[in-house]
Amino acid sequence: MPSAEEGGAGPAGLRYDELHLRGPGGAWRPLVGVALVAVLFFAGQFLLTAFFAVFFLLTSRDTYEIADRLGGDPVTPAFLAYVNLGWALAIPAVLVVALLLHHQRPGLVASVVGRLRWRWLVVCLGLAVVALALTVAVSSVLPDQGAGTIDTAGGANPWTPTVRDFLLVVLLLTPLQAAGEEYVFRGYLAQAFGGLTARFGSRVSAAVAVGVPALLFALAHGLGQDAPIFFDRLAFGVVAGLLVILTGGLEAAIAMHVLNNFLAFGLALAFSDMTEALNPTGGSWWAVPVTLVQSISYLLLAVWAARRLGVANRTGEADGGAILEPRRGLV
Repeated sequence: MPSAEEGGAGPAGLRYDELHLRGPGGAWRPLVGVALVAVLFFAGQFLLTAFFAVFFLLTSRDTYEIADRLGGDPVTPAFLAYVNLGWALAIPAVLVVALLLHHQRPGLVASVVGRLRWRWLVVCLGLAVVALALTVAVSSVLPDQGAGTIDTAGGANPWTPTVRDFLLVVLLLTPLQAAGEEYVFRGYLAQAFGGLTARFGSRVSAAVAVGVPALLFALAHGLGQDAPIFFDRLAFGVVAGLLVILTGGLEAAIAMHVLNNFLAFGLALAFSDMTEALNPTGGSWWAVPVTLVQSISYLLLAVWAARRLGVANRTGEADGGAILEPRRGLV
């Protein structure tokens, strides 16, 4: 089967998770691709670790302190930048593998229309604010949710240079971290597993494209997680995967991920600390209703808006009309 990039638009009517079917065939390609993404990701982590180790060495001569700072004990603005940049490097890794193995131009990792739909992303950010407001409201009337509860009784944290530095890192780099995770789990992995299982039918491939990356996403946050925290991350992954298929791109998932992290880090800076935010423990099953409210409300809002605005979820469809998405150029 010829590549879609070799002079044609490729077959029409493909979902996001089926986009690898546009390129050259071979069941080995997604399997090798998953391994290659992992290799490139860890190679990037190695180089980034070396850079930050030198940076920490210039600011501290204590090797034990340097090891603690690289391990996030405690979490500092530099460590948060290190984590965020590590995931940001996953984006070029995914794009390189998609190009080399699947002859796929970068835009087709973003959406079925071959580009990141910036105006749709902005719409999704607004919808995510609504869903998070509902989440905070529900959380405030439920019993203690363990790791999901922020204690505001002691008042707000004082403004310090460290808080300022954390805020700058969160605002500038957290969107890249969230996008990096989405490009890996809801991007390449969804397309890889969707294409690999396409022979078993559309429903099976969709279920695998959503379920397997969601499970890997939850596991990637640590094998020793409390069950409620693992469920929260698994539910997040499932909803993000559904959004990618139902809206035809990564924009809705990226928006939810960015706003979710903004809220978590913002509350931690205001009332708690970043070490607890990055390493939550003591989860409670009372967090499950909160998770479900956020996930389901945002899923319904995003799908409703996508249909209302005519956002394409398959290849070959006009996307968004003249108002939402101009037919020419990036927005």
